[in-house]
Amino acid sequence: MKKLLFILSLGLTSTLSNGQNLRYDTIRYAKAYYAERVALFKSEPIKKGRVILLGNSITEFGDWKKLLNDSTIVNRGIAGDNTFGVLDRLNDVIVREPNKLFIKIGINDIAQDIPVDLIVKNVMTIVTRVKNQSPGTQIYVHSILPTNDNVKNEYPDAFHKNDIANRVNEKVKQQATPMGFVYIDLSKALSDKHGNLDVRYAEADGLHLNPVGYQVWVKLLKAKRYL
Repeated sequence: MKKLLFILSLGLTSTLSNGQNLRYDTIRYAKAYYAERVALFKSEPIKKGRVILLGNSITEFGDWKKLLNDSTIVNRGIAGDNTFGVLDRLNDVIVREPNKLFIKIGINDIAQDIPVDLIVKNVMTIVTRVKNQSPGTQIYVHSILPTNDNVKNEYPDAFHKNDIANRVNEKVKQQATPMGFVYIDLSKALSDKHGNLDVRYAEADGLHLNPVGYQVWVKLLKAKRYL
């Protein structure tokens, strides 16, 4: 699938230097595309007890039915989405009462300079809402992948921020046991010795995964018996 380029849209409860407030919940990429995908999701019949993968472009661009050899897999990835977007459309997931929910979100929040603690709070809110409204769902939260900062990239806002991704990941990991979800360290499986996204698993943009990267991801899920 052709990668999408996104234009940042800022909304104006953090105070900026000019005295205005920044409403982080209005910071979104590709709002029209988001609406298109959400409309598509709502048009699909509600089938409960499936496996759902929820996230941004890294989830959306995975051919999960083929990768997992399972035609019942539900892909709820939206390119450009962030944690606020997931929260806004979470009811579509909850109403389906998935058997397992795999969450992969956060890199676009980092690219949009949303604070670490707010990203973590949003992820925990996602987890809490699912647990409360679909208590039979087993929840898995993936780490945010690093970027490879050594390539000519198409998404400059997301690059040179691997330290921020690591901070988010560590805070999310600390909440796994008390919050009752499984933390999946996907970053470790797909990083090189310098902590960048390994070029063997990355598209030329240094951000998205290539087919080999998706295969490594699936291999990890199966080795851990998550699927």
